Amino acid sequence: MSISIRRGGLCRLLSRTLWLGALLLSFHASPALAAERTQNFDLSTAIVQVAKQAIPSVAHVEVTESREVANPLLPFADDPLFRCFFNVPQMPKKFKRETKGLGTGIIIDVQGHIVTNHHVAGGATKIEVVLSNGDRYPAKLVGTDPKTDLAVIKISAKGPVPYATFGDSDKVEVGEWVVAIGHPRGLDQTVTQGIISAKHRAGIADPGSYQDFLQTDAAINPGNSGGPLLNLRGEVIGVNAVIVSQSGGFEGIGFTIPSNMALYVSKALIAHGKVVRGWAGVSIQDLTPELAKTARAESAKGVYIAEVVKGGPAEKAGIRKGDVLTAYGGKDIADSVALRNAVAATPVGQDMKATILRDGKKMELTIRIENLEMMAKALAADIKERLGVEVRAVSLAEAKKYSLDDRQGVVITALQAPGSLGDAGFEVGDIILGINNQPITDLDTFVQLASALKPNSKIILLALDHRTGNMGNVEVTVK
Repeated sequence: MSISIRRGGLCRLLSRTLWLGALLLSFHASPALAAERTQNFDLSTAIVQVAKQAIPSVAHVEVTESREVANPLLPFADDPLFRCFFNVPQMPKKFKRETKGLGTGIIIDVQGHIVTNHHVAGGATKIEVVLSNGDRYPAKLVGTDPKTDLAVIKISAKGPVPYATFGDSDKVEVGEWVVAIGHPRGLDQTVTQGIISAKHRAGIADPGSYQDFLQTDAAINPGNSGGPLLNLRGEVIGVNAVIVSQSGGFEGIGFTIPSNMALYVSKALIAHGKVVRGWAGVSIQDLTPELAKTARAESAKGVYIAEVVKGGPAEKAGIRKGDVLTAYGGKDIADSVALRNAVAATPVGQDMKATILRDGKKMELTIRIENLEMMAKALAADIKERLGVEVRAVSLAEAKKYSLDDRQGVVITALQAPGSLGDAGFEVGDIILGINNQPITDLDTFVQLASALKPNSKIILLALDHRTGNMGNVEVTVK
């Protein structure tokens, strides 16, 4: 049998054969493409599952705050001639105004405790929580910690509530896929995805705060604050807190509080209403190549011990000025932020192993951690000598009287004459709000900043006059 094929038919046959072969070859020769498609499908499925699992434990937090704002008619309304000419009665310098705010919270136990940001609920006069099923509950503030920007609120639900599962933030890897859930701009249960962009970010907000942020490019906007950042296993690895933006909207740089820190603070707030932090009694610096050379440290890893408080835990343990601390509690210490956070999270009274380098030799010492609140007492005499002043924390009544957020600042209780602040015109009752453009958020911050001041240096204090309520900068010479 003979087969006859015309030239044109042969060409078409060959063409079709080559096309089919090329198509098959593309599938066999491009496993990366197939893997990518499979990966995308798996990722999408994982995100869907995370959203389904986590959304019931994500709460919509509505807050009402009462703030005192300046009278817009002042200073004219405070002028006697103005009031007389326009027949205007005496008007207050400030008046209260109610403001509404939105945020997100994470239910952390069956009792209805919810962790959120301090900046969401810390100053609220009224808090309401809306669950994913639409149930609305009033909430009370259990405790707040401005140092970590965390707060715990609680609802009394009719029955058990779904709560989130927390993961180990220390095991999070850069590049890991993550999911954010929250209520940006009031849009309930918004789910976004991204990756972990970086770890151990500090210096983003208040320098006196305890920061160890995870950075993410998952979209976070106003209203997401207090919401969860989750891994693909559906575990909370962070509490969303901060964005860096010039526009006010998300620009790909968001920061979340690690879950390990959030759990530690939340448990402390539930148990005690406050966070009791550990204190080692040292002033520390990041280890620069120059300091490493001076200390005869082979690598620039660890922290340099700049000062040791007399009678403090570190001195009792045998740590000296000029030592380099490289490990604490069996973990390597990369920088001063890591050590500060690790010590603060150590239970008071606990013995911790510390590895130090002294003149190039490694030593193992044991530090018994003390209460951070004792730091003020330990350094009180030194601060009194330098500034001629004794201080205490601002009370809630004083904070309300002077419209101070979060009880910021410290109140002068005693002055030496002569003395640095007394010579500058300060009086008992005045409030110090900042030192050299660094805000004083509480007594601990004041002690840290004041103890680092050098003799005979000139500093700028932001202060509030207790007689008039006026604020201003005052130049002071340290003795």
